Amino acid sequence: MDDISTILIQNWLNLAALAWFLICFRGYIFYVKRKSLTTPCLVSVMHMYRQEWMLRVMERENRIADTSAIANLERSVSFFASTTMLILAGLMTVLGSTDKAIDLVADIPFAIMATRQEWELKILLLIVLFIYAFFKFTWSLRQYGFASVMVNGAPLPDANIPQQVRQVNADRIAKMTSKAANNFNTGLRTFYFSQAVLGWFINPVLFMGLATFIVYILYRREFTSSTLHILMMSSDPEKKL
Repeated sequence: MDDISTILIQNWLNLAALAWFLICFRGYIFYVKRKSLTTPCLVSVMHMYRQEWMLRVMERENRIADTSAIANLERSVSFFASTTMLILAGLMTVLGSTDKAIDLVADIPFAIMATRQEWELKILLLIVLFIYAFFKFTWSLRQYGFASVMVNGAPLPDANIPQQVRQVNADRIAKMTSKAANNFNTGLRTFYFSQAVLGWFINPVLFMGLATFIVYILYRREFTSSTLHILMMSSDPEKKL
């Protein structure tokens, strides 16, 4: 018990930095999920556009362009999934060359020397993050595949089906594409937060500062960016944002 207390006292700054990072990482993902239900943001506004898209799909007999658009989205997700595997391979290589990496970082100003065990723990955190991102990207890929099947299986315009049924089909496909996009976004956010972990190799305080800065950047882009303002612009030329 005394040994555990000693370890906690000696590494309290690293533990505090790790705890703050987890709060920022998981807290921001939870915040966006809840906030998007009541506040306009990229997530909620893009879902609205997907609903409009799928309503147009219900009016078209030829849906090749729509399935091509979904396939293009799949290629973007596939690129990041493949990149994640390459990064994981690189991290495993670094894990086997810990001593050389420690000596390299030691020359950086303000760097705090870490033990081999601390260094390996930091690399393991990066590995866990990229494994998490990989699962998010691959699940997003599958969901886009489901959406493609749903688009091609939706009723054609000349089918004798009530408008309410068409609306339900459009909403269902829009929800599937939004789920795929949200999982892709979570994978991208994980990439962003992994950049903050690099600061941990230099200084725990820098690690906490970078995690906070990443939250700020993501919030600006998703809730107050000019991109969001453009997406929210009215199609009526007489109306202003």
